[in-house]
This record gives sequence, structure tokens and C-alpha cells, in this order.
Amino acid sequence: MEIFLSIFFIFYMLTAFVWPTYRTYKSTGINPLTFGNSDNAHDFVGKWFKIIIMFIPVNIILFWLGKDRYSFTLPAWYLDYQWARIIGVSLCIISLTWTSIAQYQMGMSWRIGIDEKNKTTLVKKGLFSVSRNPIFLGMFFTLSGVFFCLPNALSLLTLTCGFLLMQVQIRLEEEFLVKQYREGYVDYQKHTRRWL
Repeated sequence: MEIFLSIFFIFYMLTAFVWPTYRTYKSTGINPLTFGNSDNAHDFVGKWFKIIIMFIPVNIILFWLGKDRYSFTLPAWYLDYQWARIIGVSLCIISLTWTSIAQYQMGMSWRIGIDEKNKTTLVKKGLFSVSRNPIFLGMFFTLSGVFFCLPNALSLLTLTCGFLLMQVQIRLEEEFLVKQYREGYVDYQKHTRRWL
């Protein structure tokens, strides 16, 4: 399990964040990373996202180090079954596939956070026709998958905090997108669900 999760995490980060960032910057000259160091809600969410994401490799490393160290994560032994691991691995694979497709379909409009300087194209096709936030949905699948693979207090905290941060960020982005696209985004909201 630790080998799968290690490879998955590295590949997920490369596919979901590193490659799209490089691709967007190389093609447009625009830095898609928009979180800053101010004290507003947007940057606060960005800072905590970074912290929450780092809980995943910490969890994997503690699992690698054996039961003595892994016990610090307060494992939920009642979920330590083959069926839970199958669910976890399946969710991880689904999330990687789903997120990769969403990233590709978003193209040069992809940003991490809210870009107030550069106007992007509103993407409504493909996965974006069934979910307004397919990349966040993919992230939720990832956090859920890790929880089922490594059921413990740390992965539950990661899943819970990650989901709450996503809820806040989605609403910040929606408020911004309504201002930017006006009726175009309002109409999109009416026809496409926030999650699924």
C-alpha cells in the first residue's frame, strides 16, 4: 500500500499541479499560481491548502516507518480491511483520471486560485458540463481515497479540512466569476451543479 500511495501522490502532484502550471506559463507567460501572502480570505485558504496537502506525504512516511510510528496517526483499525483498501485505490485511480481530463479540458484557463489580472475563457464543456468544479471534485476523491487506504485520524483530518477549504474557495471563486462573466456564469450555475 505504501508503494502505491507514494507513486500515486508523486504522479498526482505532477499531473494535477506541476505540469498544468508549467504548460500554462510556457504557453501564455502568465503565472497560474495566484495565491499571495496577504491576510484576505483567498490567500488564507491558499496557505492552508498547502499545509493540508503536506499531511498526505507525512501520513505515507509514517506508514512506511512501521506500526510504532504509524500509531501516532491514531489508526482506525475497524476500517483496516481489504474492501476499504480496494475502495481507496479505486478512488485514487478515478481521481487521477478525472483530474487529468479536467485539467486538459480547462487548458490555458487553468489557475490555482483567483486571477484578477488576466481574464480567462469560461470553460463549460466536457467534465465542466456536469460539474462546475471537476478539479475540486477530483481533489475530494483523492483525499477520500487516501483516507480509505490509510484510515486514521490524520487522513480524516486531511479529508475534513480539505473539504471545508474547498467549500470556502469555491464560493470565493463563484463570487468572482459572477462579477467577471455576469449572466454567462449565472446561466451556467443554473444548468450545472456545483459538484455533480
